[in-house]
Amino acid sequence: MTAALAVFAADLVSRFRRQRPLRGGSLIVTIFGDSILPRGGAITLGSLIRLADPFGLNERLVRTAATRLAHDGWVVAQRDGRLSEYRLSPGGRERFVEATRRIYGPGSGPWSGKWTLIVLPPREAAARRQLRKELSWHGFGELQSGVFAHPAVDAAGLAARAWQTPLPKNALIFEADLTSQSASALIERGWDLKDLALRYQRFVQRFERAATLLQREPDTASAFLVRTLLIHEYRRFHLRDPLLPEQLLPADWPGTRAAQLCRDIYRRVFEPSEVYLSAVAENLKGKLPPPGSDIRERFGGL
Repeated sequence: MTAALAVFAADLVSRFRRQRPLRGGSLIVTIFGDSILPRGGAITLGSLIRLADPFGLNERLVRTAATRLAHDGWVVAQRDGRLSEYRLSPGGRERFVEATRRIYGPGSGPWSGKWTLIVLPPREAAARRQLRKELSWHGFGELQSGVFAHPAVDAAGLAARAWQTPLPKNALIFEADLTSQSASALIERGWDLKDLALRYQRFVQRFERAATLLQREPDTASAFLVRTLLIHEYRRFHLRDPLLPEQLLPADWPGTRAAQLCRDIYRRVFEPSEVYLSAVAENLKGKLPPPGSDIRERFGGL
């Protein structure tokens, strides 16, 4: 069974490597957010190269990706003699924490029935595109130009979220009650749930075999490969999920099955993958510290 999982992991890696363009930077982001953030948020460049090598990312690609992350403000670089270390910046850490909440969190809770609406003032085209991207990241759907809505993000909690581009001070933010007919119309206008459902279904088809193969504890290297590509695939579309309340979702919503599958596989590969991380990765002070206790809260508890 362990050998079969190694083959499955190799198939996942092969599929990842066939992507064109090969999105090395995106995978580095996954490794930082899933594995490095809970263990101090810092890693030497050499360790990052070793972790990325089994995925087909050579040294040049890793160096380029790390440099780009530093340029974009996600990480800061530090040198000690011939060694280089990349550490999450305060802004990068805040952004990763927000993504962590959405990826590993419990999803939407009980719904009050209210909607939060945001009406943006007129802006230049570039600023409008950036705000649209930012609001989409936080799950808001655009109903019409400059008007955004979400049923589960309360107005009072907006300020507590991590914003790269803060909302304008003169933006209108208010809550509203809608009839069920109006809610259905808003969902159709604000989000493409059909495309998202297809992505969830493909994820389930790709990874459900892993749940069968993980009846026994896997080898540490395969566990790390499966864990990383599991989260890499899941986060790419799950972070686009507005996480609407259950009452507003279609019947048999495939996102529910995808979340359960991701949670089950992650729980089974977590411990051996952490052993692999401890053996392979270091920061400038030596071995990575053990993960914080909050990592055990991922997916409702590991």
